Amino acid sequence: MSRPPLEPPEDASGDARDAGMNSKPGMNSNAGIHRRPVSNDGAAAGSRLTRPVGIAILSSILAAEATALLVAAVWFIIGLVSGAPTGSFWSAVFLLVLLLVFSAWLYAMAYFLFRAFRWPRAGAFLAQLFVLTLGFPALTGGLTVVGLLMLVPAATAIVLLFDKRVVSFASRTGGGPPAL
Repeated sequence: MSRPPLEPPEDASGDARDAGMNSKPGMNSNAGIHRRPVSNDGAAAGSRLTRPVGIAILSSILAAEATALLVAAVWFIIGLVSGAPTGSFWSAVFLLVLLLVFSAWLYAMAYFLFRAFRWPRAGAFLAQLFVLTLGFPALTGGLTVVGLLMLVPAATAIVLLFDKRVVSFASRTGGGPPAL
C-alpha cells in the first residue's frame, strides 16, 4: 500500500523508543525515518517548507483546463438556448452536465495539489491522458493551433507530475489518523 510508515512513539526525553526493537528478524525499523508533521496548508509544522515552482505550474495548468471546460459549457448552453440543432435534448443535457462535473473535478485537483495532497496526482495524470487523446487528432486533423494548445500543457503537466520535487512536496495524505 502507499501509506507511509507510522512514526515510533517518543518518550519524555524526545528519543525514539524503538531504535531497533523489532522483534521479528528481517523487519525494517522506522528508526531512520524522521517525517515532520504537516500543517493545514501543506507546510511542515514549525518550518517554512517552500512550494516548488512545478506545483504552482501544475496547479495553474489544471485550473486553466477547468476554466476552458467551463467556457465550453457556457458556449454549449448558448447554443442550446439559441436553438442550435442537436440530435437529442437529453444527450445535450448529459454532455453539459459532463462538462460541468469534469470542470469541478479539475478545479478540485488543482486546489488540493497546490495544498500538497498526494491523491490529485493520479487524477491529474488521467486528465492529461484524456487531453492527449483529444489533442493528437486535433493536431493531425488540421486544427494545429488547437492541438498545440492541448498537447503542450498536457505534456508539461505529465513531466511535472513525475518531477522528484513535486512528488516529494505533494506527499500529504490527510489530516486525520490512519483508518487501520
